[in-house]
Amino acid sequence: MSDSSKPHFYLPSIYDSQSGWGPVSDVIPEQFRDIPFAPFSKADKLGRVADWNSPEGQKQDNRDNQGRQGRTGFNRYNREQQQAYGASFASAFVYTHNEDESSFSVVDNRSNTKKHTVKTTSGVRNRIQNTKQNGYRTIGQRGNNRQNQGNRRKYGYKDYDKPQRVRNASINIGANWRILDEIEFSRLSKLNFSIPQATDIASYGSVNVYNKAYDRVNTKNEKMLAHINRVKYDTTTSEDPIIQKFIQEDKATVFATDDVLSILMCATRTVYPWDIVIKKTSDGKVIIDKRPNGVFDFVTVNENSYEPPVDSEKETINSWSALCNEATNINQNFSRQVLDKTAIKFENPNPFATPETTAQLASCGYRYREFDLSDSGADSDKEKVRLIVRTEVDAAVKAGNATNYITVRALNEFDPSAQGAGGALPWKKSLDSQRGAVVATEMRNNAAKLARWAVQALLAGADQLKLGYVARYSPKDNTRHVILGTQAYKPIDFATQMNLSLNNGWGIVKAVVDMCLQLPEGTYIMMKDPNRSIIRVYSIPSEEDLEEEFDDEEEGEEEGEEEGEEEGK
Repeated sequence: MSDSSKPHFYLPSIYDSQSGWGPVSDVIPEQFRDIPFAPFSKADKLGRVADWNSPEGQKQDNRDNQGRQGRTGFNRYNREQQQAYGASFASAFVYTHNEDESSFSVVDNRSNTKKHTVKTTSGVRNRIQNTKQNGYRTIGQRGNNRQNQGNRRKYGYKDYDKPQRVRNASINIGANWRILDEIEFSRLSKLNFSIPQATDIASYGSVNVYNKAYDRVNTKNEKMLAHINRVKYDTTTSEDPIIQKFIQEDKATVFATDDVLSILMCATRTVYPWDIVIKKTSDGKVIIDKRPNGVFDFVTVNENSYEPPVDSEKETINSWSALCNEATNINQNFSRQVLDKTAIKFENPNPFATPETTAQLASCGYRYREFDLSDSGADSDKEKVRLIVRTEVDAAVKAGNATNYITVRALNEFDPSAQGAGGALPWKKSLDSQRGAVVATEMRNNAAKLARWAVQALLAGADQLKLGYVARYSPKDNTRHVILGTQAYKPIDFATQMNLSLNNGWGIVKAVVDMCLQLPEGTYIMMKDPNRSIIRVYSIPSEEDLEEEFDDEEEGEEEGEEEGEEEGK
């Protein structure tokens, strides 16, 4: 074969562009000259020229399905979006419409509501609108699993969008009150102080013996709660004649009652507003007191529940104020009904009784106890800080030759289906078989109240904390109640079960006492913010201003009661 028959390979000519990147203008045909060059990005994908595996992927992605709606052009049929080369840059070759189409619009009068045929259990085909009704399916509707799980109410779900409940302060703040300090609960929860030993100073009053027959009461053998009228004095710290005598004798530096001290030790668990009156005398004594007929005189209900009872304008039996009055009356009647007539007298008679009320006194023993709050390095008597607390015990239990003192309290159930019930089980059905679950629910919904009861029993040196379970005879009637059972706890074990730190409680008391000792002579108010976890300390110009604010509150309550009576008429 000759060389002429063989193919020849010729190297192409290379043209060097002097003007930069792009083809040389000399070799471009005339019809393609002066056309701008389209730039490109290195991130652009070349893609496919034609995809024969899924030619209708876009159509399948836009189909009417009831599953999960994904991004357009991205599903199992069309996983990758087809992207043209150089699409990320504005192209100079894009065709533009010269005509004005702003006046053109598509009118669609069809309804967007989609209807689906659902087969019910009876075999009848009903047409049910696929509308969302408060996150629940209509009767006979079968939604898919994911949709039902998404509509299910979760704890804490969209709580930020829930309207916050605004509460009023427990006392009207005067215009001339001066704020001294703000203490967050997060700071209080970090305080610690060793538990001081208690020393009995004096005891007054008398207590009755507990009737053990009430230990056999259950849901099948319930007893009606009786209304028993007795006289019980709840005198404030500054008006207590025994404490006044101790102040004159200079027996301690700080004086308080178990009601006030328990709210301080359990302050981080409280939700409702409260206030404490602090008086600093000229000789350096600190009196931690409360206002008469204040929040301390009422028992709260479901204070710590996720949705506490609402204090509405209409006075219903399940409102916050009505439930507090009901719980207070139940505790008073229960602590008097479960006692025998046998009485055990203390060293001294009741210091608050008068000749007219001696025969109608309720069972109550007052034990005045001293606690040492001095620092570890305090040596002299001037540096030592002593606290005298008036504590109370409600009854006594005979254990052989010994006598044990107990405190008696009552938990009450109002309506398990009402708002504010806190997911409590119905006691009449579950108390005997699921008592542990009932107690756990009460510890969650009433953490502040139960912690206060445990602290009061520990301060008084009680050997037992007797709890009664009282429910309404009918959920719609708050005047008749039945006793469903009782249970006894050791106060220290009950506090441990509630995860109550006594060292933290005494740390709060120690911090408050140290702060009060540094204040000048005067009257102060320590108030829990009604809507935030903050305690504020106010300075009051004089004690008369506090009495004026208290009188204004009483007048406002009387006017509200008169208006309610007129509306009822």
